[in-house]
Amino acid sequence: MAIKLYSHGACREVTGSRHFLDINGRVLQVDCGMFQGRRDESYHKNKEMPFDAAAVEALILTHAHFDHSGALPILVKNGFKGNIHTTSASRDIAQIILLDSAHIQQKDYEIIKGKAAKYPERKLTAYEPLYSAEEAVQPLRHFVTSDYHRPFRPLDGVTAEFFDAGHILGAALTHITLPGGMRVGFSGDLGRPGLPIIRDPEVMPAMDYLVLEGTYGNRLHKTIGMAAGELAEIIHKAQARRSKIIIPAFTIERTQELIYLIHTLQLEGKVPKLPIFIDSPMAVNATAIFKIHPECFDEETIRRFISVNVDPFGFENIRYVVSSAESKEINAFQGPAIIIAASGMAESGRILHHLIQQIENPDNIVAIVGFMAENTLGRRLAERAREVKIFGRSYQVKAEIATLNAFSAHADYAETSAWLKRHDLQRLKKIFLVHGEDAALENLQRELLGIGIPAVEIVEYGAVHELN
Repeated sequence: MAIKLYSHGACREVTGSRHFLDINGRVLQVDCGMFQGRRDESYHKNKEMPFDAAAVEALILTHAHFDHSGALPILVKNGFKGNIHTTSASRDIAQIILLDSAHIQQKDYEIIKGKAAKYPERKLTAYEPLYSAEEAVQPLRHFVTSDYHRPFRPLDGVTAEFFDAGHILGAALTHITLPGGMRVGFSGDLGRPGLPIIRDPEVMPAMDYLVLEGTYGNRLHKTIGMAAGELAEIIHKAQARRSKIIIPAFTIERTQELIYLIHTLQLEGKVPKLPIFIDSPMAVNATAIFKIHPECFDEETIRRFISVNVDPFGFENIRYVVSSAESKEINAFQGPAIIIAASGMAESGRILHHLIQQIENPDNIVAIVGFMAENTLGRRLAERAREVKIFGRSYQVKAEIATLNAFSAHADYAETSAWLKRHDLQRLKKIFLVHGEDAALENLQRELLGIGIPAVEIVEYGAVHELN
């Protein structure tokens, strides 16, 4: 039995997860995400897949975040014909993510093309969309869904089972049993205990090998309770200044967490009821998907809201914005307000237009509530750059930048170690680290070796590992 593991993405970087198991020449892929970073590099990395898509017989999608699912239409365009296995919630979320991605790519292409023609001195390059809305729909025909704890067979002789990753709605840890009995686990993105709305990460059965993410392998997060306190603090500050809070947020999970926490803080009388604008058609659709998947909710959410028939995502001072015209009206709104918009790393979407309008006002607050990959606008804001470029034009960053690290949906190194210690590790031979930048992966490697993991290797792009 010849079993090989290799990756073509999320190797010493935190985007574009694409991992592969070659089982006697039969290829099983885990995740197919988009790379995010510099526009030129991102375009070519996403368009030019360095593997034969037609040779992939099946794919397992651990969860629907863009950096894990966003390249599925490209995979299908390149000849993939197999099944895509995931949870039902992830299937529903992937549908809106892929369609929204196609829409954003087309809109950004039109905007940048127009600006390139109007301002040739900016030397802007308008990249054509990597896929259309029609092409974004094609992967949905390949989806086969399974619930947590319901074993399925992605390939003959291969059994897989999903466990709750505690990361976003429907996110799954994946435990795979190969012919001959070898067991390989994939964390996808590992969540944290105590996150709002969803359950805590579960424990998988014993494994020989584990492919583990290391996004925050060199960080320790504040507690979720501190996140609520920090959020309350900036809401009070915005009320006092009569200013705006601008939040770039992933439309899946992070937006719903923010809504949930603000609602809870209001119910407890801890914050004033400022107008809240959720400016993202995809966030509107995603929130609707949350409402039809209460089976993913934790006990606290069920007790506090569902059992008493209260909508955690709907209340008097929140407004869900869909049309472009409504989005533009927000900028004319006078007085304090909270504006939550995509994209999460501030690389595209409506958040760019709100930043253009608000970033040069020192009374305003830009709240960073998630991981920002290298070479993204979100990272430059998080690092408090004094000047940033949006659509080729420079803007002074005069708004206050508030980083709320406690909102992360990724485990830090202490939470990752604690999660691993709950497992039966006697048969574990090696952990392969992916989905992290160098410093994070190297620190996590030291931490895991320090708790007795026998071998921990950082995966390099394209490197082939023989599993035996």
